[in-house]
Amino acid sequence: MIGIARAMIVAAAAASVFCAVPAVAAESIYVIRHLQKAAGDDPPLTPEGAAGASALANILADRGIGAVFATPTRRAIQTATPLAVRLGLPVTRYDPADSAALLEATRAIPGNILIVGHSNTVPDLVVQFGGERPAPMTEEDYGTIYAVYFGTKEVREIVLPAPGKAN
Repeated sequence: MIGIARAMIVAAAAASVFCAVPAVAAESIYVIRHLQKAAGDDPPLTPEGAAGASALANILADRGIGAVFATPTRRAIQTATPLAVRLGLPVTRYDPADSAALLEATRAIPGNILIVGHSNTVPDLVVQFGGERPAPMTEEDYGTIYAVYFGTKEVREIVLPAPGKAN
């Protein structure tokens, strides 16, 4: 009998490791690709991208964001900075090649989380945080926030307003 109970505990623990929805404190993760960038190596945001970053801050400011993550590229950090400054939070840098470390870093964070990634990482991040995979992104795709709600596979898309439009 003790052997069966022990086996059930081990099986339950193993199942929790492979669960599709991660055990995190946040209710929602907001994932976005960095906004419009200039040309060159490690380019900054364009004026259009900077306006989008301000719109992003306006949209997410009242959504209970407790942490802001971005890759160490200028464009990702500049996308995240207006919201981080508004909320008095640091922009925590993460390695886009190590999504497991990012997942681990988010586990105990209270509040919701913003993660700024890239066209080749955003779909995988949405899946890693429990959502349904969005369509592949192209180099022209900017301004869609993917809101992943824990406990479901639901992903809502929030589209930033075009530059010059009210949000």
